[in-house]
Amino acid sequence: MALTARLQLRQSQTMAMTPQLLQSIRLLQFSHLELERFIDDQIERNPLLERADDAAAAQPASGAPEPALPLDAAGMADRLDSSLENVFPDDPGRTEGAAPAQASARRERLPGLPSMGVPEGDWPVEEFADRPPGLREHVLDQIAMTVRAPADRAIATELADHLDARGYLDADLGAMAGRLGVGRGAIDRVLAVVQTFDPAGLFARDMAECLALQCARRDRLDPAMRVLLDNLDLLARRDFKALTRLCGVDQADLIDMLAEIRTLDPRPGLAFEHSPVQAVVHDVEVRQGADGAWRVELNQDALPRVLVDRDYYATVASGPLNGAEKSFMTQCLQDAHWLERSLDQRATTVLKVAAEIVRQQDGFLASGVSALKPLTMKTVADEIAMHESTVSRVVANKFMMTPRGLYELRFFFSGAIAAIAGGEGDHAAESVRQRIRQLIGDERPEKVLSDDALVSLLRADGIDIARRTVAKYRESMNIASSVQRRREKRALALASV
Repeated sequence: MALTARLQLRQSQTMAMTPQLLQSIRLLQFSHLELERFIDDQIERNPLLERADDAAAAQPASGAPEPALPLDAAGMADRLDSSLENVFPDDPGRTEGAAPAQASARRERLPGLPSMGVPEGDWPVEEFADRPPGLREHVLDQIAMTVRAPADRAIATELADHLDARGYLDADLGAMAGRLGVGRGAIDRVLAVVQTFDPAGLFARDMAECLALQCARRDRLDPAMRVLLDNLDLLARRDFKALTRLCGVDQADLIDMLAEIRTLDPRPGLAFEHSPVQAVVHDVEVRQGADGAWRVELNQDALPRVLVDRDYYATVASGPLNGAEKSFMTQCLQDAHWLERSLDQRATTVLKVAAEIVRQQDGFLASGVSALKPLTMKTVADEIAMHESTVSRVVANKFMMTPRGLYELRFFFSGAIAAIAGGEGDHAAESVRQRIRQLIGDERPEKVLSDDALVSLLRADGIDIARRTVAKYRESMNIASSVQRRREKRALALASV
């Protein structure tokens, strides 16, 4: 069979992801902060874009003519709040034109600062305050005041360089001694000095040593407390019987020791973390109207207002431009129009998804988490005729302000726990977690609920749930097992007698 080359025409349909479409998809999943950064970047790149608030500030008030610039020297000096010899220092013959009396009066009003326009003593010094010192700076200041010998100061600085964010010493002291060319004894001696720094617990090598340093500072590191800190694993398991035997104390004394440990800080270095706190800006706001219906609105403060300066484009385009300049301005106009449409489409999509979530979860708004219904993104997507992936992008990093507080949109999507035969309907997983937390919180010391008992109580409420699911939910909420809770409650009950 001979092989031949030939041309053949074929028509087919394919989906092409244009850069604009890809960017529109990205806009959907941007958080408020990410969207603001993206818009700032676009405004910097595109001369035809500007924020609406900036444009409004640049516009003069309606009906108020813009004041004319004075042409006389005295009036110009008053407008500039400076004498003309300061404005035109290299222009001879102008200094005598400035009104001497007015310049002298200005110098009396602004002693020492004739050209700044701020009276003496009115500087907002608090706005120029330095940031708080970090952990390393705090430690280095104490080293400079405490450690005198140059060799010891070098060792202390090396130890400070190996502090982690918690304030723990993360270093091999033997390797450090070899690197610095000193004996291990010198390292241990300097380490004992820096472990006395404030706050107590710095330069510890593990949590037990950190807590021991703080107890020693309070003069509470007796032999029983030292044994307790050496057996933190038993404390985590609430094995109070073994701890009382090892420490040689009764349960009342052990409870007092535990209360002392709760007042300690296991991570003292975190007090020097001064990362800025990013406030959460909600995208959607839900209010109850006078008729009792829920009203869903976009947060106006979270909506970016971007304008396209078409007048500037018309002015520039009518001028003498070459081919590259015309192409650049045309592309800028197209990008500006695309961004304007994409932001409008994003706001419409977010509002549509949020309105459907409110319609599906109206029971939560009225009664709380216990009335939360099972909800999937596919259900919302089918109701509003969108793709499930679009709903997933919309709810990412978006927040809703409700009468019950601020919630992420993803909070309203919860898996379903089947109801028992003949029940009213499925239960949301989050509402089941809330019910488990409530049951454990209401249990009595003499009747601590096991996972099997929780299953029985949940079945009585019409929730068909397995024991392993109850255990999984309990562990996800950091709730100890029934054995550990029973030990703790009994010890607390004995201590209160």
